[in-house]
Amino acid sequence: MKVLLILVDGMRPDKLETIPQVQEMMKKAAWCMDAQTVYPSATLPCHMSLFLSVAPDRHGTTTNIYAPQVRPIDGLFEVLHNSGKMNAMFYSWEPIRDIYRPGKVYYAQFCRAGRLSHTDTLTLLCDGAVNYIHEGNPDFTFLYLFSPDSLGHREGWMSDGYMESVQDCWDHIESVLERLPEDYTVIITADHGGHDRGHGSDLPEDMTIPLFALGPDFTPGKQLENVSIMDIAPTIASLLGVKPNEEWEGRCLY
Repeated sequence: MKVLLILVDGMRPDKLETIPQVQEMMKKAAWCMDAQTVYPSATLPCHMSLFLSVAPDRHGTTTNIYAPQVRPIDGLFEVLHNSGKMNAMFYSWEPIRDIYRPGKVYYAQFCRAGRLSHTDTLTLLCDGAVNYIHEGNPDFTFLYLFSPDSLGHREGWMSDGYMESVQDCWDHIESVLERLPEDYTVIITADHGGHDRGHGSDLPEDMTIPLFALGPDFTPGKQLENVSIMDIAPTIASLLGVKPNEEWEGRCLY
């Protein structure tokens, strides 16, 4: 069993069902359109809560500037590494490097967004992830897709440009899934939503995210209930046969 986690930054569940790939995913995967992220619903605090499975008031990062933990908690990368698992990560927003401690990720590819078009950056990251999955055989891979957040800040959440960027991400996700080995479970989610041209509040538009879980441990078409972003780390650890950290607040989703 191997696991790929794909996170689409700023992807709201609204209108996702109009995207053909999402329609197919809802038939093949367990899913929900009302999972909840953490407050403040900003990118780095949400990522920290996803991988550490605790709320921001415990991990201490409440803005997009990393705050060292006063009482450090081993997150998903640390727990997997300490159990002999190999981790890999592909991303385009540099502060995300702080979601793991040095030495806990075997391979990481960073592509700074901005010099290439959004589509070209997504292609570079997705191709890099697929190639490394085949060559390096990691147990857990994290793939971060950035563009909906960027378009949301620029043109507004749910604008035409924003929705085009969400479709672009799903086009790339489809390409990744077509090229994965058969023994992969895939989880697709977001860190937060957004409203107008921002996010970070406790509004439902900011706090509600989608989640899809595709693999043999999940019932196709089943609608998941009461899902939190903090449930993702214990779910992935369990899928890989690793005991979740006792300090984690989330629960396994299967």
